[in-house]
Amino acid sequence: MARQPAPSLSDSTGKLLLRLMLGILMLFHGYAKITKGVSGIETSLANFGLPAWVAYGVYIGEIFAPLLVIIGYYARVGGAIIVVNMIFAITLSHSKQLFDLGKSGGWALELQGFFLLTALVLLLIGPGRFAINNR
Repeated sequence: MARQPAPSLSDSTGKLLLRLMLGILMLFHGYAKITKGVSGIETSLANFGLPAWVAYGVYIGEIFAPLLVIIGYYARVGGAIIVVNMIFAITLSHSKQLFDLGKSGGWALELQGFFLLTALVLLLIGPGRFAINNR
């Protein structure tokens, strides 16, 4: 089997910036859940017939996973968790806005789409060499 060349500095720097952007911005959402709680999420889950305790998974998706992504320790796993978190968020809270435009003319779910697709990209391309591990 042929050995693949080492990633370039710009490739690894780009992956680092992607990780930092996704992780830090998602972490702000986690901080809001810590300070304001998850009661609104519990209500959304109840409307879908899901148990309220599932709401506490948001801490995994918005605190734990972003930290994995930022430090590059099992960043692909962190990305996968964020993907699942965003699918839940879009399904539970934003499904009626899926085809709507915002006040400024952009997609109403730009932020949610950004988090979902950026996490998916990280899952596919990996964390780069500026990570604790490459998983």
